[in-house]
Amino acid sequence: MRIRKKFLLYFLALSSALLSALGSGIDTTISRWFITDPWTLGIACFFGGVIIALLFTLAFSLPFKGKSLGSRVMDPSFTRLRMIRKEEVKYQILAAFGNAVSTLGYFALLVIIVDPSVVMPFSQLVILYLVLAEAITEKNVPTLTEIQSSLIVTFGAILGSISLSGTLNLTSLVLVFLVINPGWMIYSVYQRKLKLLKIDEKPNDSLNIRFWNVLFAFLITVAIVGMYDMTSGSQHVQEGIAASFIHFNWVALVAISTFFALVLYIRALGIGKASVTQAVKSTTVVFAIPVSLLLSSLGIIDPFSTDPVMLLIKFIGVVLMILGIASFALTLVKAYVFIKVKPGYSIDETMKKLWDIRGVNRVTATAGPYDFIIKIRMRTLLKGYEGVVRKLEGIEAIDKYRWESVLKDWENI
Repeated sequence: MRIRKKFLLYFLALSSALLSALGSGIDTTISRWFITDPWTLGIACFFGGVIIALLFTLAFSLPFKGKSLGSRVMDPSFTRLRMIRKEEVKYQILAAFGNAVSTLGYFALLVIIVDPSVVMPFSQLVILYLVLAEAITEKNVPTLTEIQSSLIVTFGAILGSISLSGTLNLTSLVLVFLVINPGWMIYSVYQRKLKLLKIDEKPNDSLNIRFWNVLFAFLITVAIVGMYDMTSGSQHVQEGIAASFIHFNWVALVAISTFFALVLYIRALGIGKASVTQAVKSTTVVFAIPVSLLLSSLGIIDPFSTDPVMLLIKFIGVVLMILGIASFALTLVKAYVFIKVKPGYSIDETMKKLWDIRGVNRVTATAGPYDFIIKIRMRTLLKGYEGVVRKLEGIEAIDKYRWESVLKDWENI
């Protein structure tokens, strides 16, 4: 089945958001009834996550109608579970560190606040971090539209948390701004780099990326919690592994929802910018509301205010988030530029100059009438012509070029 790339991005990110919201409800139940210590809970969930990720990845490696089952139902790039490649190790370690830090911070915040519909909005502040990171790592200065959309989504997420039960203290603010969101930013940036890598001349697949990430994240979490245990005299590592067996049914539910949520999220990262993907995934704030209502009705969390003013504030927050996400989605412009180089000029030197142009995120050398094809993404067509075309005209080696705007992209679902 083929689907337009834009719609596939929305489908993947929204599905990931829904699974994340459901997972947050399970997390809350575990942290309230079974494993109340965040360090122990983090170890238990990562240990269970490794087991579940291995089982599912092996199952998806089984052949089905000439391809692997995972290729049929999850990611067309997936063939089978494989060993990690040398070029992936650096990115996996960095992504796993971000995953470990943000997850431990998330569990700590969940234990303090309890209500997932309060916790989830504050994790969406990462959009601001991602826009800043992309400006640095992808040579793409954010436009006014990107900044406005990021702020709208961020403030919408904050407003979306105000009407529910739970209070924020200094520890919570430190976790939100210095642990959870920076950790998730690191995770998102390097997971996207992994998804864009070519493995055996094929796009990297999200299932192998997820399995190796959760394994590395578990090892890093053990190292972090182990150091805390040595200084405090506690035994959270041993208790966490033991708890994962004692409460395996609940831990497995967390691991399954997280596995599929992040596999879908990683696939989405390979299609769109990290900030755009995260903006769409921010709808987890909306999905978390009925989850909190269900938890409240079951007595897992305390009832929260039904004051009309507070509900109106939450409604305004949700509307702001939807507007911000729509703004992100509707303003993206993509184009390909076909470039012919004059005889006698260095191909390598010209490629470096093309790569240094802001907005260019791929440079491909080709055989045929053109020497290069560059892929461009920007927020406005005006920005492209003012920035990219002016730079192209300033490169002496370029003989001629042809600009082709992208109307629609399709990809296998």
